[in-house]
Amino acid sequence: MLSLISDHPLLCALVLLVLDLLLWRLVSAQRTYWKIGTRLVIFSLFSVLLFNEGLNPMVPAQWVDDVPRHLAATGLQIAWWLFAARTLTELIGAAMMQRVGHTGRLLQDLLGAVIFLIAVIAALAYVLDLPVKGVLATSGAVAIIVGLALQSTLSDVFSGIVLNTTKPYQLDDWISIDGTEGRVTDIDWRATRLQTSQGSMAVIPNSLAAKAKIINFSRPSDVHGLSISVQVSPHARPQKVIEALERAMIGCRALLASPAPCVTLKSSGSSGAEYEISGFVASMGQKRDVRNQLYDLAFRHLRASGISLLSTTESASASAFSRPRALLESSSIFSTLRQEEKDTFSQNMTLQTFRPGDMILPAGEVSDHLLIIESGVVSVTLVRNGLTLEGGRMGPGEVIGEAGIVAEQATLANFSAKTFCSLYRIENTYLKPCLEARRDISDAMKNLLDVRIHLAENLTREAPKPIAKKRFLQWLRSRA
Repeated sequence: MLSLISDHPLLCALVLLVLDLLLWRLVSAQRTYWKIGTRLVIFSLFSVLLFNEGLNPMVPAQWVDDVPRHLAATGLQIAWWLFAARTLTELIGAAMMQRVGHTGRLLQDLLGAVIFLIAVIAALAYVLDLPVKGVLATSGAVAIIVGLALQSTLSDVFSGIVLNTTKPYQLDDWISIDGTEGRVTDIDWRATRLQTSQGSMAVIPNSLAAKAKIINFSRPSDVHGLSISVQVSPHARPQKVIEALERAMIGCRALLASPAPCVTLKSSGSSGAEYEISGFVASMGQKRDVRNQLYDLAFRHLRASGISLLSTTESASASAFSRPRALLESSSIFSTLRQEEKDTFSQNMTLQTFRPGDMILPAGEVSDHLLIIESGVVSVTLVRNGLTLEGGRMGPGEVIGEAGIVAEQATLANFSAKTFCSLYRIENTYLKPCLEARRDISDAMKNLLDVRIHLAENLTREAPKPIAKKRFLQWLRSRA
């Protein structure tokens, strides 16, 4: 092997170049550091072979009389400059990837292009002994012509460099650029690509993105704002509307306590008054569900306060209903009752009020009555591992105490008033004959009980304790 290297050093140098190309192609892209280390070793061996043969890349080849050997030596010297540029580019790229990640790819490509340009100029100057000044002057003139022809493209490139340096957004961020909203999937030389909520791809030139208004919904990562707007009659008292909407906010547990949500009167006119509920959630994926829940709660609490949305068409008979009769009309459990049955029911309902913090129905008690929430927010708490946790919050139209009515079971959770609450009470002595006669209502209450038992079991179930891994010394001590 040593004799082959000493007799044919140029051929061995060429073999090293081919070996480097093969390894770079065959080795998996995930093994980046292994590939770079192998390339450094091959480049070092390649350099040793050239310098030992007297082929200094800073000096033209000396075998002018031996044309084939001179051409081979010149080619290897040029290859040395390009090989060095490629190795240096890979090292800089790996170092930048640790610091800036994928978003620095555009800057890496630009830096690599500059390094290769310097390597080509050095090869022309040192290996081929060409007048570099003339080459640079010619290339400068050509660069001006090309730059004028590609003015918009170059604007995109340099705008991309600015975006990658300032980092107003990164990959997988959910952003809005000049009204176009989507998730960032790629940032390249020319444009930023967004995947919109409809599943389509939006391509925005970097020059436009650099000048446009950018809203990054993913920063900060643990706070994401949302808002809903509702319109009510301009004759409704603002304080009454705000209090109802505040109860809707309190009833939505997904809203973060800090920054605190708020209700704002946005506008008011003869056609109606517009109110906005704004708040924050912990993740981007919650926004749609929380908006829907918040709007439903706003509708229910406004209706419980006797306020209707402008888009809601209320009949004359509905406005003439008494409070308990209107509550039965909006209840999903009692919706199948006939009109005369609802009238009779409403006459047997008793109003009860609770202040914030009052216990409405404690855990472990077998209820002999059913409660329907007319207004306010009720907190549902359970005990797990000796600690009290809130399992949910209830609002207008929901019922409490069905466990004792349909199954004579004890209540699994504590029901307490989160805000000032009004509830209507129906005694079991009146309700039981009705349930026996109307199986549909009885089945609806049993289904509700099954759902709540399942949720309570999931919330109070103890999480499995992780098995501690024994270390080697602990294993030896246990064997002793």
